[in-house]
Amino acid sequence: MTERKPVECWLTDMDGVLVHEEQAIPGASEFIERLVAMERRFLLLTNNSIYTPRDLRARLSRSGIHVPEEVIWTSALATAAFLADQGPGGTAYALGEAGLTTALYDIGYTLTEIDPDYVVLGENRTLSLESITKAIRFVAGGARFIATNPDPSGPSREGLMLGTGSVAALITKATGRHPYFIGKPNPIMMRSALNRIDAHSETTVMVGDRMDTDVISGLEAGLRTVLVLTGSTQREQVETFPYRPTRIFDSIADVVSLVDELARN
Repeated sequence: MTERKPVECWLTDMDGVLVHEEQAIPGASEFIERLVAMERRFLLLTNNSIYTPRDLRARLSRSGIHVPEEVIWTSALATAAFLADQGPGGTAYALGEAGLTTALYDIGYTLTEIDPDYVVLGENRTLSLESITKAIRFVAGGARFIATNPDPSGPSREGLMLGTGSVAALITKATGRHPYFIGKPNPIMMRSALNRIDAHSETTVMVGDRMDTDVISGLEAGLRTVLVLTGSTQREQVETFPYRPTRIFDSIADVVSLVDELARN
């Protein structure tokens, strides 16, 4: 890391890095405060498409982490940005919650159950067999199939919850058509995040807790990567992957000093 350009910008995952089950991970608030004090541009990334940035800002604030909603970038927002570019002013049948539907409304999309251009699948805690069946029929009938993220499951206070990737697999099994996933590890998620804060890959670091989403997406986007061991990937699991993060730390608390180090090198 010390042989490369000084770091000006930071991207970081949320769950498993800054918070765990809505509780701040020690050092998370200090990390954000250090970035603010050093006037570093940063963005918080999440594959979770359930919540709007305003919702997430409020949830983080209750955990003691204070950020404006403008620095939160979700897979729903990245999906909306992709659709605005690919098919501006289109129509969609959306299986998702406020984070997704609000993002689609904001780009001028019409949500419909009549011959949609796209079926857009996101995280959803109240999916019904009826809504999935409609999605299957639309996809089979020619609607383009987009999904916010490939995660098969996600965390909740009660334990694992059904993820977008698992529901997408069900629709694919029924139709034979695979979705285009926008969220991590798709580099589109990373490039859209970089563009949002006017960052360059050579001077940006990605911090995450998953080798199979955070680290690989950062790697493929040309960023330096930091893996923290407070989430999904444990140290002994790193060796099972054919790629490596640039650095590994026990937690975000250990990354605070790295902000100073990389600003000098």
